Amino acid sequence: MVPLKSLCVYCGSSNRIAHVYREAAAELGRTVAEAGIRLVFGGGRVGLMGVVADAALAAGGHVIGVVPRHLQDLEVAHEGVTELRIVDSMHTRKRMMFDLADAFVALPGGFGTLDEMFEIITWRQLRLHEKPLVLVDVAGYWGPLRAMVEEIVTQGFARPEHGAMLTVVESVGDVLPMLGALPSPRLRPRVQLG
Repeated sequence: MVPLKSLCVYCGSSNRIAHVYREAAAELGRTVAEAGIRLVFGGGRVGLMGVVADAALAAGGHVIGVVPRHLQDLEVAHEGVTELRIVDSMHTRKRMMFDLADAFVALPGGFGTLDEMFEIITWRQLRLHEKPLVLVDVAGYWGPLRAMVEEIVTQGFARPEHGAMLTVVESVGDVLPMLGALPSPRLRPRVQLG
């Protein structure tokens, strides 16, 4: 893999979650910062977004939040990050996060997390990029999704190699070793994103 300088983390913004998810987010934030990798995230101070950012900042990390203006106006933006980039829309936010990152990690989350990670996988399936995505299966959270991906492949809606683009690890401690073990990008994108 190309040296990892910047990692985008997708994760939930809900505060109504089990402590095990908060622990994983804090561990990921610390791990990324201690490795000298820049953290890119959705810019929120709530839920796992706030936890991962706070942990990275506490460990001396560089943290970039990207938040749409309407969420900043609702006062959910994390004002304590190294850089807070305010954008005009959710689409612009996702594109900027993509541009800033060398790779992606998904912690447990809701519909927004699913939307972000499936867009990255879809773009990769279309050969628009080769940046990896790793899911952290905290407490078996991604088990149903893994089963759904298997069913999608089994029913012929995706090729096996496309299903395999969804790399899953069991713990936060496996994230950076997995990213380091993945092959370097080989293909040049067919077209430009955006």
